[in-house]
Amino acid sequence: MLQLLIDQLTDPFRIALLIALVYVWNRNRGTQGGVLPLAVGYGFVAVLLPSTMGAGGPWVPGVLIGLVSNFVILAVVLGAFALWQRRGG
Repeated sequence: MLQLLIDQLTDPFRIALLIALVYVWNRNRGTQGGVLPLAVGYGFVAVLLPSTMGAGGPWVPGVLIGLVSNFVILAVVLGAFALWQRRGG
């Protein structure tokens, strides 16, 4: 389980999807709303990757650990985004 978490935390595709999610969320925040689109995208990435790129085994543990790893990655990305906005980016 720990190895799966480490693999997901260092997966460049997952990181890129979550960075793109924050970018699109920020651009559409005025018209689409606040937290709900971000939460849906967060769950979508957690389900998408284990179900399409899995090794053929049960994907439920991959999704549950994916929720944890997405939370960690998304917290870092949103923190960096907030710092970038605060600096006038």
